[in-house]
Amino acid sequence: MSDNTNSMVSYLRQNPRMMGVLFTLTLLLSQAGSAAAGGSASVIYGP
Repeated sequence: MSDNTNSMVSYLRQNPRMMGVLFTLTLLLSQAGSAAAGGSASVIYGP
């Protein structure tokens, strides 16, 4: 496990822009999840 972590850390040190890309992707995915969860506000009763 530490081998994988060390390789990720070294990759991010060599490519600092990728940190911003990963942060932005995480932010967008969290916002999309919230929007998808809030989109079902209408309630349908019965069969």
